[in-house]
Amino acid sequence: MKAYFYDNLPGDQRLPHDATSASSPLSESDLSSLGVLYFHISSIAGVDALAAERGYKNRDEITVSPERMGDIYEAKVKSFFDEHLHEDEEIRYVRDGRGYFDVRDKGDRWVRIALEKDDLIILPAGIYHRFTTDEDNYIQAMRLFKEEPKWTPLNRSGELDANPFRQEYVSQFLAA
Repeated sequence: MKAYFYDNLPGDQRLPHDATSASSPLSESDLSSLGVLYFHISSIAGVDALAAERGYKNRDEITVSPERMGDIYEAKVKSFFDEHLHEDEEIRYVRDGRGYFDVRDKGDRWVRIALEKDDLIILPAGIYHRFTTDEDNYIQAMRLFKEEPKWTPLNRSGELDANPFRQEYVSQFLAA
């Protein structure tokens, strides 16, 4: 895992966008202050233990690649990159490949989190974020759920700031 401020320079979203990362790497503690939890877990048994501890009852796997998704790949990757939140925690365990989760920090800047095989990330409900593969266009990830699998993105808008899950996130992690 590598975390840094996204450089906001024009270019393909799948590139690292780390022009400023040498001067501003972020730690697991920095991520934790935003409610983002990171784990490096080298076995499914480790994932199972974390799932039991946090009450995750269901899971599935997704492969995001042109080979697996065909003609819808480019549109799907672009839709994942739309800024959004979920009303549930988002938990992803990278089984293979690489990708980026971008989250907003307390100053509303993008923090890019580069993940690869055996990295697991937990994003709290209500955090604005987005996802993309890297330039290799391939990631296989396990998604964990507390109840029935659901993945409903709510795209950022002025009205969404009043969402109770967003309000809870803001009061817990972004309030001064």
